[in-house]
Amino acid sequence: MYIELTETKHRPFPMPKAPWFLTPVWNEMLFLHYQYPSSLIRQLVPQDLELDLFEGKAWISIIPFKVTNMRMRGLPLFPYLHSYLELNVRTYVKYNNIPGIYFFSLDADKLLAVLSANIRLGLPYKKAHMSFLQEDNDFFIKSKRIGSVSNYQFEVLYHRHKMLYEPLPNSLDAWLLERYIMYSIWGSYIVRGDIHHDQWKVSMVNADIINNTMLDFLRDDASNYSSTHMHYSRRKRFLFFPPKIVGKISEYKKEYGDKKTLGGI
Repeated sequence: MYIELTETKHRPFPMPKAPWFLTPVWNEMLFLHYQYPSSLIRQLVPQDLELDLFEGKAWISIIPFKVTNMRMRGLPLFPYLHSYLELNVRTYVKYNNIPGIYFFSLDADKLLAVLSANIRLGLPYKKAHMSFLQEDNDFFIKSKRIGSVSNYQFEVLYHRHKMLYEPLPNSLDAWLLERYIMYSIWGSYIVRGDIHHDQWKVSMVNADIINNTMLDFLRDDASNYSSTHMHYSRRKRFLFFPPKIVGKISEYKKEYGDKKTLGGI
C-alpha cells in the first residue's frame, strides 16, 4: 500500500478535481540546469507556449533517475514496467500564464514504457540503452539512445551530500523545481498534464559529466554553456492526473528535430 499525498499548501494553484491515475516513485535524481539566451530556446518551443524566464534567462534541465513502484490507481505494481531508468531534457514554459515544463525528450530503457507514455501522455519518449550503478553515496548513469539519427548519449558520475535543504520562495531553486504542470503537443492540440508531489527538499551534489550530447539539438550553441546549477533528490513520489486538451496550436514550423512531432528531438 501507499500513503496519500495530502499536503497541498506549497502548490501555486489548486489540485485537479479529477482523481490521479498513475503514481511512480523517482529515485536518485540528478538535476543539471543550464542557462541559455531566451532567443535560442524560443525557436525550439511551439509558439503557442510562452517561455517562462528567470531574470530574463531561459533554462534547460537534464534529469536522470530511476523509476520504481509504478502503478495505476487501485491496481498492483505493473509487471515488468514498475521499474526502469529514465533521462529527461526539459525547459520551462507558460500557457495562459500557468507555468509548467516542456520536454524536448524523455529517454527510457524499456520499450513498453516508451510506447505507453507516447500513446497515453503524448510525450516524446525515446528508447535507450541505459545502466545505473550505486555505491553508498556515489552513482553512475549511462544512456545511449537507440535508432536516433543523432548520437544522443549521456554519462555521468555524481556524489550526493546528505544534508537536505528546502528551496526558498522566489529563489531560482524553487523556480526550477516546484513545477506541477507538463505541456505537450498531440497532433494539433496543446495537452496539459497535471502532477502532484510533496514540496521539494534537495541536497547539494558533485557531478563529473563524462559524456553529454543530449543538447546537440542546440547545434554549436550547446558547447558554449555548462551546467551552472545542480540538485540531488533521493526519492520522490508523484501523482499523475489524466491529461486534457487545453488549446489548439497555431500553424507552426519546427526547424529542429523530427518534423512529425512537435514535442521531441
